Amino acid sequence: MIEQIYAKFMYLIDKLNSYAFLQSFFDNRFFLILLVIVLLHLKNATYRSMFMCALINIPGTFLHELMHFVVGLFLNARPCNFTLIPRRGEHGGYVMGSVGFTNITFYNAVPSSLAPLLLLPIGFYVNRYLLPEIEPTFTNYILYVLLQTIIIENAMPSSADFRVAKMYFSGVILYALLAVVLFTML
Repeated sequence: MIEQIYAKFMYLIDKLNSYAFLQSFFDNRFFLILLVIVLLHLKNATYRSMFMCALINIPGTFLHELMHFVVGLFLNARPCNFTLIPRRGEHGGYVMGSVGFTNITFYNAVPSSLAPLLLLPIGFYVNRYLLPEIEPTFTNYILYVLLQTIIIENAMPSSADFRVAKMYFSGVILYALLAVVLFTML
């Protein structure tokens, strides 16, 4: 009985890892979009429980908060705490993590608060250079989509991040002018 179940499972795994199936699966964007939506739906289903929500979100929250911490450290915003312990926010939602700073000024408020956007080039690098290097199996593809979903979803600054960025209008103007100069030089 157990041998038959094992044999059927291995047959299914062989079929999933067959070249024809993998080629059709990898080349079809419909399956990619479907997989991302399923992953996000499963993630959203965990929001009823603080424990499950925290468990599912820890990898992405870590990356998001790490970007705040590193940029804040580099630009002398003086990070003073780094937490991944979820808590209820002021408006009833969950705050999954946070980084506090003791020296937010006009020159470091915008980059420190929008630092998670730096995850987007990391996701691009993973897609461009690491994906071609991994063995093309169904499991690896699922893990790749999961990793990219975590990276890209957590690259988006939160509303609290935007509030901090807007605190120093002179900093917003400074970085807007810098962006215009950079784009005109390209």
